[in-house]
Amino acid sequence: MPKLTVDAELIEQLADLMDEKNLTELELAQGEHKLKLSRAQAPAPAAPAPAPAAAAPAAPTTSAPADKSSHPGAVPSPMVGTAYLAPQPGADAFVTPGEAVKEGQTLLIIEAMKVMNPIPAPRAGTVKEVLVADGSPVEFGEPLVIIE
Repeated sequence: MPKLTVDAELIEQLADLMDEKNLTELELAQGEHKLKLSRAQAPAPAAPAPAPAAAAPAAPTTSAPADKSSHPGAVPSPMVGTAYLAPQPGADAFVTPGEAVKEGQTLLIIEAMKVMNPIPAPRAGTVKEVLVADGSPVEFGEPLVIIE
């Protein structure tokens, strides 16, 4: 087995890319070697931003999205990427409104940096609403699904 050499500059660039793109995980494979970088994502920076917007006079027009994100059953996106509601084009969706789900069941997948990340149900319940469209971009903290 060939000796693995670590390029510290590459790892630093990848870490910077993770920060820049707000990624929680990044995996790089070359031959039989894999490098996986991951970090805990603190949602605190996202919380202060909506407060000033809510104080703006246009609050009534933005109340619907705010209601969805503050819904106790909302499942937020853990990363930035593209949401897919089915495992492959033409396949049935992972979940549909009205469907009962178990904790850990895949709700959808988010593609980030060509990596498909399954988003599990954080609790058992019934899918009230799917808030994103298939193939749509999602932001960190954006509500994806409501489970009651």
